Amino acid sequence: MASPTTSEKDRLLTRPYVRPAILWEPVESRKGWVKCNLCERRCLIAPGRYGACGVRKNIGGKLYTLVYGLLTAMNVDPIEKKPLFHFYPGAEVLSISTVGCNFFCQFCQNWVISQSRLEKGLYGEYHPPEDVVRAALEAGADGIAYTYNEPTIFLEYILDVAKLAKKYDLINMMVTNGYATPEAVDEMAPYMDAATVDFKGGGNKEFYKRYIGVLDPDKIFNTILAMKEKGMWIEITNLVVPKVGDKEEDIRRLAKWIVENLGPETPFHLLRFYPHYRMTHLPPTPVETLERLAEVAREEGLVHVYIGNVPGHPLEHTYCPRCGYKVIERYSVWITRYNLSEDNRCPKCGYKLNIRGTFKGRRRFLII
Repeated sequence: MASPTTSEKDRLLTRPYVRPAILWEPVESRKGWVKCNLCERRCLIAPGRYGACGVRKNIGGKLYTLVYGLLTAMNVDPIEKKPLFHFYPGAEVLSISTVGCNFFCQFCQNWVISQSRLEKGLYGEYHPPEDVVRAALEAGADGIAYTYNEPTIFLEYILDVAKLAKKYDLINMMVTNGYATPEAVDEMAPYMDAATVDFKGGGNKEFYKRYIGVLDPDKIFNTILAMKEKGMWIEITNLVVPKVGDKEEDIRRLAKWIVENLGPETPFHLLRFYPHYRMTHLPPTPVETLERLAEVAREEGLVHVYIGNVPGHPLEHTYCPRCGYKVIERYSVWITRYNLSEDNRCPKCGYKLNIRGTFKGRRRFLII
């Protein structure tokens, strides 16, 4: 692709959603090329070309983001939808997204926005950071979630929104594939309170290579450790894709790593796959498979193992690790009963659960 002419370049740079990118460097050996250091792909980008995410472009030897504030969604969700079950339970978060992603998941449920490539045209509605924070406050939300597509790819916008949100005591959280670089984690950590890190297929390398287009998923573990070191709350999810991404040994290995590096009370969510995008030929994950893998995770020492996308399943609830009492009851992403004390202790035995923050659902949920 040829570089834009001067007039085309000037017009492009006047658009409010086109901003200078952070975390890049010139490639000394290739004139006009840049290296993006936002995610672990660390793309080498020629003049006039995009990175793999489809939203960062080399314009005249400098890297720009083309989706600053160009939002494709702005919705209020329960925080449990992310899912975050142990971080400010019952909170409501204003969820926002752009287009593009640095992964190429063949099963993505949000593929319409995540797999959009800018060569086919930008879309979305521009909102400055003030709009998002104002919308969150007007909706009575407790915070902001950066989600639906991979949030790392619009980090410049996240930073401006999150900094402003902090001034109004709003929490910030993200749902991420975990492929951010240590440099990106350093940028976001001062303002990002929590993250759901979403594995697929148990982190199996062949699965990632074939169905996601990623060669080294082990780098995700480095991201998680960096997030933990910076004090971010972390919950782990894993999408169980039947037949091709449901191996017991992968879940066992992932669960063991979580126990050893994050602790046995780290929430672990096994998510049911539904056919989407390019994998509509597969059936939904059998519930029996999810239950079997949940038992495998518990065998490795994880205490809080959840099954997601199966409304009404017993493993949607939170149980006291000491006495087994049901301390939080849920239906899908909604809390129906909250039995913990204000300092998150079991009312039966007094055990203090690994939950950060106070219950936020007093206006919306039944408390017994």
